[in-house]
Amino acid sequence: MVASPAAGQASNQSAAMRAAIHPVATASETRAWLARVPPTRGFPPDFEPTLRAQAPLYVIEMSTAPGCAPCADLWTTLAVFKARYGWRVRTIGKDEAMLRSGRLGLPWVGNPVAWVRPTSDPNRIVPIAIGTDHSVNIARNAYLAAKMLTGVRAAVGVRAMSKFTGIVGAAAPHSRMAN
Repeated sequence: MVASPAAGQASNQSAAMRAAIHPVATASETRAWLARVPPTRGFPPDFEPTLRAQAPLYVIEMSTAPGCAPCADLWTTLAVFKARYGWRVRTIGKDEAMLRSGRLGLPWVGNPVAWVRPTSDPNRIVPIAIGTDHSVNIARNAYLAAKMLTGVRAAVGVRAMSKFTGIVGAAAPHSRMAN
């Protein structure tokens, strides 16, 4: 029996998804995956002034879940970012995050997902993290999102963003009820 091309494509997509998504349940698992992620080393000269100047114009919104280790890690990173650059950070629900992912053609992989949007326009969004990441990478992605939302060609900004880590919370195990 010969597999159809569509079946092979679905299999390849499934394998790619498994390779790109790293569900973790503990802080130590989160740190172990983050150790594999390269941090950004070089920044443009306008990096910090731009982030501080853009703070009133943008908000970072994040999906989260109770007991999610990568969510806790990203919350810590965003709290430091907020204190350093003055950006607002708020939560969005899982349903809103899934809707946003679908509008951009991104698969829903679980919490956390962080987005930058203009404070005045809830429909213009740029994902800056799918899963948790190093603080320097989050800051770089917020900078690039602000640039993209103010007119830098999107292809340039997207190319400059690193690949998202995919370090997401592990789904709670399903318990079976005995009859």
